[in-house]
Amino acid sequence: MTSDPASHGLIQWHGTTIIGVRRGDKTVIAGDGQVSMGNTVMKPNARKVRRIGDGSVVAGFAGATADAFTLFERLEKKLEQHSGQLMRAAVELAKDWRTDKYLRNLEALMIVADKDTLLVLTGNGDVLEPIGEIAAIGSGGNFALAAARAIADYESDAEVIARKAMAVAADICVFTNGNLTVETV
Repeated sequence: MTSDPASHGLIQWHGTTIIGVRRGDKTVIAGDGQVSMGNTVMKPNARKVRRIGDGSVVAGFAGATADAFTLFERLEKKLEQHSGQLMRAAVELAKDWRTDKYLRNLEALMIVADKDTLLVLTGNGDVLEPIGEIAAIGSGGNFALAAARAIADYESDAEVIARKAMAVAADICVFTNGNLTVETV
C-alpha cells in the first residue's frame, strides 16, 4: 500500500506483493519478503504470510507492519468468537475496521483463507471473494494477479501458480523480491 510521503511529512514503508490461489481443495497464500523505506530495501526476508488462530487460517498482509499485526490479532479474536468461521469473523472484522476510530486509520490490506474460503479484506469494510479464486494485493499485486490468471488455464496446482506469479511480480515491481513465504491450507 502506498501513500504520498509529503502528505505525512515522513517516509512511509512501502510495497509488497501477496497472492492467494485456490484450486480444488488446496489454497496457497504467498508473499514476498521485501520491506522498503523510500528507495531503500530495509529487510529482504520479512514474513508477511502466517497461520493464525488454531492454524487453520492463513493470512497475508500488504501495508504497514504494525497495522497488519493489529489486524491479525483482531481477526484471531473474531475467529475465537465465531468458532473458527472465517467468513463470519472476516465480516465482523471489516465492520469494526470501518467503524472503529482507531482501526479506521490502519493502512493495510489482507488476504485470508481457510480450507473453504479465500477473501480480501480492506479498511473500507470490504470482504471480497475473488473472481476465479485468485486474489493479489500490494504494489506488485496487479502483476502477480495478471500472471496467475494467465497461468491458471494451463496449470492446476495452486502452489505452482502462486510461485510463478510471484516470480513475475518480483521481476517487474521494484518493491517486491523473490524471498517467498508460502503457506497452504
